[in-house]
Amino acid sequence: MNRFKALNARRLSVAGFSFLFAYILSFQFEGQVLYSLLDLRGADADRYILAAIIAHFMGLLTCGLFVRSRAAAKSIMLGGMGVCLVATVPFFFAPTSLWLSGLIVSGYFSGCAVAAWGFFLRAFTPKNERIKSCADVLIYSNLLMIAVNVVAMNRSTFIGLGLSVLCLVIGMVFILILPLEQENVQNKTFKNKTHGGIKNQIILLCLFVFIITINSGLMYQVINPAFEHLTGLVSWYWAAPYIVALAIMRNLPMKAKRSRILYIGMAMIIGAFISFMLLGRNTSDYLTVDTLMLGACGIFDLFWWSILGEMLDYSDNPAQTFGIGLSANVFGVLCGGVLGMAVTSMGLPGAEVAVIALTVVCVTLVMLPPLNHQLVLLLKSHAYLAAYENMSQSQQTDIVRQVKTLDPLTVREQEVLQLILSGKSNREIAGALFISENTVKTHARSIFSKYDVSSRAELISILLKNQTVG
Repeated sequence: MNRFKALNARRLSVAGFSFLFAYILSFQFEGQVLYSLLDLRGADADRYILAAIIAHFMGLLTCGLFVRSRAAAKSIMLGGMGVCLVATVPFFFAPTSLWLSGLIVSGYFSGCAVAAWGFFLRAFTPKNERIKSCADVLIYSNLLMIAVNVVAMNRSTFIGLGLSVLCLVIGMVFILILPLEQENVQNKTFKNKTHGGIKNQIILLCLFVFIITINSGLMYQVINPAFEHLTGLVSWYWAAPYIVALAIMRNLPMKAKRSRILYIGMAMIIGAFISFMLLGRNTSDYLTVDTLMLGACGIFDLFWWSILGEMLDYSDNPAQTFGIGLSANVFGVLCGGVLGMAVTSMGLPGAEVAVIALTVVCVTLVMLPPLNHQLVLLLKSHAYLAAYENMSQSQQTDIVRQVKTLDPLTVREQEVLQLILSGKSNREIAGALFISENTVKTHARSIFSKYDVSSRAELISILLKNQTVG
């Protein structure tokens, strides 16, 4: 019975978030409904789009400062969606100052609502299933977005706007009936599992996400305008390859090396830009370019969404972790878009613009494999530390003795090593041993040298990789 309740809560959570995200994708965050409205009214699109993206970014980034429980997360999701509902009403009428202010306010609160969902992703989806929940929300929200876009671009902009608002209302209903019981017990369990901070992991993930999504923002500005004459096709096919890629990634065996698929995505993005340079601008050319580009985006997005989902188990505040991770995505899109506008504003021929864009893409993609390696290493070391903390003193000592060093550790180095394996920072080690932080760093470098590693993460991985992680 409990399992059924958990499954039902997971479905409600995924459904509520999918409808919220569909509203954001179709209207607020560079959505086709908003573009159609701005075009219909002859408004300055760049000003509105930029304001909405910046506000959304701030909402994602700051939500964790005041949302610290699942009850608060539910309240901010419902309240934020309600604010978005009210702020969208002026768009049914002629442009006024309420358009810009409404986008700013709704952008901020939709960002908060998205970040707050991190609590429900952690609470209702087991860690090894989070890639499926993330895939589900991305797939369902994009399918809903396609339906709204088709109506807005081919039938009526205002009917499309009405459907966006309807998505918001339906999402609110699903979030409203989400359960909150047993929160205290679950929070205690998560806090017991959490070991130390994950600042380094978050920073590395944000860098990873930022680099990936610069390419997405660049794509909006370089590729999309070239095919704007294919309105009917673009309205429904645009996100189709993205959804197919998500579905394939979702259903891969759990033992599959998903990191290897990064290389497939990298090849697809490069292929998309090369195709854009060599092909024309007809229907078949669009299908080729869009399939390669959006398929790669699907691979990349689910890859980092699932990593972000796994990180929630190592955080006391999943809204903060989830929000910061997604804010890196928004910032990448924003910077990529600005870069794209700068490149296209130069008035260069299309081929030269594509070459510049391809150069940026190649430079950023080269950075992904080493970043991914370091990120995986940090996440594994964090999990190993949690297991180490639950061992007895004798077990901890045995682990250190089992791994041979190039040279014996000094007594002080053994003390520093024990504190490293307890998850202490250099500053905390210095305080515990009454030595300076620089001295700790000197001992740490010596320990790394004797174990023939280059970082804490590698050291922890070597010492603890054969231990069972609970």
